[in-house]
Formats: sequence, C-alpha cells, structure tokens
Amino acid sequence: MDNFKQCLARLTEEHEALLTRRNKKTGAGNGIFDRCEYPVLTGAHTPLAWRYDLNPATNPHLMERFGINAAFNAGAMKYGDRYLLAARVEGYDRKSFFAIAESPNGIDNFRFWDHPVTMPETDDPDINVYDMRLTRHEDGWIYGVFCSERKDPQAAPGDLSSAVAAAGIARTHDLVTWERLPDLVSASQQRNVVLHPEFVNGMYALYTRPQDGFIDAGSGGGIGWALVKDITRAVIEPGDEKIINHRHYHTIKELKNGEGPHPIKTPSGWLHLAHGVRGCAAGLRYVLYLYMTALDDPARVIAEPGGYFMAPVEEERIGDVSNVLFSNGWIADDDGTVYIYYASSDTRMHVAVSSLDRLIDYCMNTPADRFRSAESVKTVNSIIDRNREFLSGK
Repeated sequence: MDNFKQCLARLTEEHEALLTRRNKKTGAGNGIFDRCEYPVLTGAHTPLAWRYDLNPATNPHLMERFGINAAFNAGAMKYGDRYLLAARVEGYDRKSFFAIAESPNGIDNFRFWDHPVTMPETDDPDINVYDMRLTRHEDGWIYGVFCSERKDPQAAPGDLSSAVAAAGIARTHDLVTWERLPDLVSASQQRNVVLHPEFVNGMYALYTRPQDGFIDAGSGGGIGWALVKDITRAVIEPGDEKIINHRHYHTIKELKNGEGPHPIKTPSGWLHLAHGVRGCAAGLRYVLYLYMTALDDPARVIAEPGGYFMAPVEEERIGDVSNVLFSNGWIADDDGTVYIYYASSDTRMHVAVSSLDRLIDYCMNTPADRFRSAESVKTVNSIIDRNREFLSGK
C-alpha cells in the first residue's frame, strides 16, 4: 500500500507539473506568426483517472489500464472567457474519441474536462471518429463536423484496411450533451467538411473535400463548396458542389487539400486556413496555407499567397505520421489576436500566435504561386529590385 501511494503521488506531481508548465513564444518568429515553446496538449495531458485504476485493491501495481497514444487535430472555440480545444484523443487501441480541454489564456494550462465526449451514434455505428471542426452558427447552435469512418462493406475477403469516410454532424449548446444528426449525404466520400458560421442565401454552407477513396482524392479537385437547406438532413445534390480552391501540379497541394477550421470574418474578407499535401521521397508532406474569399461571396477566392504558411520544423517533424502539420482549430480574440492550434505528425497539439492585421497583410500582399520556376525567379527579382530602389533612396 505504501509503495502504491508513493507511486501515485509521484505520478500526480509529474502530471500537475506538466499541466501547469508556462508556455511562451519562442522568439523565432517570421513576422507572420510566433510559435510557442511547448506543445499545449499531448497524450500525457489526459487525466490520470482515464488511464489508471486508482484502487490499490484492484490495481496493486498501479498499471495503466487504458493507454493514451496521442492528443491532436483539435477543433477550437472561445466559450465565455475560456479557450476550448475539442481534441482527437487516440488510445493504444487505435480508436479515437473527442475530449474537451480548456485554458484560461489560450497558450498553456490546458486541462481536460472530467469525462470525454459521449458522442451519440447513428443507426450505422462508426468504427472511428476524429478531426472535429467546431462552428458557432448564427442559428444558435454549436456544431461539430467530423470524420466518421467505417469498414468498407465492398472490401475483398481478408482486406481489413479498406475504409469509407463520411462527414458526421452533431450539435450542442454546452459541449457536454450532443445531438447527433444524420451524416452528410454526398456522391463522394468526405473526410474534411467544415460548416460556414453564417447562412448563405438562407442555407447552410459547407466547405467540402470530395474524394474518390478513403485516402486518395482521385478526381476530387480540391476544396469544395455546397449549400444545403436542412442541416438536420444534410444532402448535397448531384451538381450542387463546386471546387473553389483547386489542387495544382507541383505545388504544396498537388495530391490533396482541405479546409482547416471555419474561416474568420474580417473587414477585408473571409480568412481561411487550409492544409495541402504533396508527395516526396519520405512519403506525404502536410503543410498549412492561407487564402481569402470575398465577404459578399465566401466561395470566391480573392487572395492566396504562394507556397505554405507553416510547415513542420524540428520535433514537429517526428511522430506517428511524420512530416505532417494539420489544423482544424483557431480562435480570433476581440483584440485581434489569433491563436492557431495545429497538430504535428499526428501526435501532439501546438499553438502559434498571430493577429488579424498580420494575417490579412500576409494574404493580400504576398505574391501568388505562378506555377513555374522561371516565374519564381521573376518574383524574387522584383522584390530585390524594389529593395534596391528603397535602400538607395530613390
């Protein structure tokens, strides 16, 4: 018993030290954003009571009974004066579930709520759920749109990896009790669907990513846009989905791209954060990029800087699925501060800090990708020439 108490005291002390560790900007910013020094969520941040049987009579060796592998790909929102992350928590058993963690300041001291989210199921139960985007919609509900994964019913005998993806939809007022709505009905598989926060032409607007298969986008051309009349029975009719942000050959998004969190409304337009995927010798490389759409037409792109906004660096490059950054959550505060929550390598959650002014400036004044090496040289030369002219005082 004494050894049990000592071990539990040590675990508790180490866990509390992790949760209360102060975070700070690294000081290595690029003028656009500032990374923070430590991850804001990892598997180790989950409560001890989730992982350990704390009764010495039934667990005398204080063993982990339910191992947590990772905490990543979190939706985000401000709820009152608290910063909330709806994290994807993955167990040793490879199943993911959602759990809410909150912070008083957005960059540290994140603590999970006592219980994970109990997400209701549809008549066709999910095998796995993950990557929830949170949207506080003008209809008064908070929506969670996420990937619902099931085994492919058409898989050949013995094929235990083929899967199908659909967009699961749920809504809540308090992030505790959720109402599950029917999955989005679409002609293609959907893994990255985001609900726009406002009605458009009296309808619910969705950013989609049509795919031919569970992994490959195939003929899916990029980030899509569709309007649905009834979110409680969301159906994209054939021909009603259009691509608004396209994939391109030999770019950061030649294989896939997808909307991250819902866009932020600014005086200059809707500010979007997305991910792009390309192939390389090490496999797939996921990076983040920004673009903007018009206030009067959120489906019309008005600016898109060339290349990536953020890519994995240092320890961010290493994890269960290496060389990956993914974001499905950010928070814009009333003072213009923007907290960008991003996961690295399907393992941990980080935060970077920027501002609306900086992100709008970046979008509107950074050169676009012109898709050829010769054009890139022209872009660099034009910057050099302008700098020479400025420095010479002309």
